[in-house]
Amino acid sequence: MDMLARREHSRLELSQKLGKKFSGDSIGTQTIEEEILKLEQKGLQSDARLAEAFIRARTSKGQGPVKIRAELRNKGVSDQDMSRAFQECSPDWFALAQEVAEKKFGPGFERQKDMKEKSRVARFLGQRGFSFDHISSLY
Repeated sequence: MDMLARREHSRLELSQKLGKKFSGDSIGTQTIEEEILKLEQKGLQSDARLAEAFIRARTSKGQGPVKIRAELRNKGVSDQDMSRAFQECSPDWFALAQEVAEKKFGPGFERQKDMKEKSRVARFLGQRGFSFDHISSLY
């Protein structure tokens, strides 16, 4: 409960953290899984809720869908929960890519004719997790 009071955790994260915390004790993996299931049934732990909160937090930081999906996969969130959360949040990725690029490179960056500068913008947005479609729509 203490971990969930601070922030949302996925089922996998809780299992790993509790496994480390109680590795030397007589508490087994099955007991940990049973407790996580109880938390889930009471509505205190939800991978879907974690995915929605995570997407909102990452989009507010200017990160794209590719990076967000990869991070959610690492947290053990199912593809079904991810898809539902992306539909629920449904940010405009094209507008976000434009906003992030303008913040970094200034307004009017898309009028650059220099390929070197265009590549620099594309690399930056790619590292931020935007897809080729989002990046190419800026030019």
